[in-house]
Amino acid sequence: MNRTTKTATALVAASALGLVACGNDDGGGDDGDVQLTMLAASYSDQTGELWEEVISGFEEDNPGVTIELEMQSWENINDVITTRIQGNQAPDILSIDAFADYADDGLLYSADEILSDETVDDFQETFVENASMDGEQYGFPLLASARALFVNDDLLEEAGVEAPSTWDELYDAAEAVTEETDAYGYGLPLGSEEAQAEAGLWFFGAGGGYGDENELTVDSPENIEAAEFMQSLAEDGLTQPDAGATQRTPMLDQFIQGQFGMAMGLPQVIGMIEERNPDLNYSIHDIPTQDGEQVTLGVADHLMAFRNDEDKGEEIGAFIDHFYQPENYVEFIDAEGFLPSTVSGAEQTENEDVAPFADLLPEAQFYPSVNPAWADAQAAIQAQMGRIASGDDPADVLAEIQAEAGE
Repeated sequence: MNRTTKTATALVAASALGLVACGNDDGGGDDGDVQLTMLAASYSDQTGELWEEVISGFEEDNPGVTIELEMQSWENINDVITTRIQGNQAPDILSIDAFADYADDGLLYSADEILSDETVDDFQETFVENASMDGEQYGFPLLASARALFVNDDLLEEAGVEAPSTWDELYDAAEAVTEETDAYGYGLPLGSEEAQAEAGLWFFGAGGGYGDENELTVDSPENIEAAEFMQSLAEDGLTQPDAGATQRTPMLDQFIQGQFGMAMGLPQVIGMIEERNPDLNYSIHDIPTQDGEQVTLGVADHLMAFRNDEDKGEEIGAFIDHFYQPENYVEFIDAEGFLPSTVSGAEQTENEDVAPFADLLPEAQFYPSVNPAWADAQAAIQAQMGRIASGDDPADVLAEIQAEAGE
C-alpha cells in the first residue's frame, strides 16, 4: 500500500501468559514504567488497527508497559529501519520480512532468550528452520504464504482426466487438455518476475532445492532432472508459447479467464478469481511431485526483537507471547487473509479458503535467504531460467546460474 501511517499509543501492556511488569528503570519514564517501540509493515489499510487491538488487549491485563506503534508501507520500511539502526534508534520490535542481516550483526534477541516454550513450540517446525541461523531462532514467523495447484475442473473434465498428483499424471493431463480443448494444458511462467518460485516448486518435487545457509545447490542432479521435465512440457507443446518469457501475474490472469488447465498459485488467487471470473469452476490440489509426496514453497514474514541499550527483553517477550495466543493471532491472520505460521493457528483458522494451503505448511520448503550468495543466485535464476524453454541444455543453464552466484 502507498499510504503511510504512524500511531503513537501510550498503552499499558501485559502478557496473557502471566507477566506482571512491576515498574523498573529499564526504558521507563519518571514513574518507572517501561516503554517499548514497535515498527511494523502495512499489509492492508487495517493492519495498524489490528496491531492496536492486540496492544490494547495486552495493556488491559497489566499496567506498567507502554507501546509506541509506528506503521510504514513496504515501499518505505526498509529505508526507515536502516536509518533507525544507523542512528542507534532501532525499534524494540520489528515486523518485516528478512532478519538475517540484523542477527548477523548481533542486534537481535533469540527466541529462547525472551519467548515462552509454549510460543516457540507452537511454530510450524519448517518455519522455525527458516527463521534460524547457526541453530538459533532469531525470526518469529508472523504469517505465511504457500503454493498449490489450481485446476480448471471444466477443462480437465472435457479432456477426460483428473487432477494429477505426480509429474507423469500432470504430463498426461496437460497433454489431454491441450489436445482435447482450446486451452493450454499447464501454465509455465519462467519469466523474470518469479522464475525462482516456479523452478523451485519443481526442484523440491524432485527431492532437490536451492541449498541452505552454508551452501547453494542450484545445479544438483535432482534440480537438473526437474529442469528437464519442465523443458519437456514446453518443447512438447503442453504449455503456452514462449514460456521462458512468460510472467506469473499475466499467466494467472489467463488461467482465471479459462485459458489454462492447470497452474501453480498463491492463496491470493482465490480472491482474484472471485473478482474477475466468479463463475470459474476450479479446485485446489497438492502440487504434483515426482513421487507424489507433498511439498510446497513457503514464504514467511517475521517479527524480531532488537537487543537495544536497555534490557527490555522480558517485556518484549511477554508482548510477543501475548500476540501468538490463538485467540489473538488467529483474528489477526484471518483478517489479513494470510496463512498462520503456528500449529494452533492452522487448527483454529476460520478462513476456509486457505485450508488447502494450510495443510501443506508442514511440508514447506524455503529459499535459503540467509545464505549471502542467495541474492545473486535469485537474480541469475530470474534472468536465465527461461532459457530451458528455448532448448538450452538444463544442466548447462543451472551450472551457469550456480557460477554466477559464486558457488
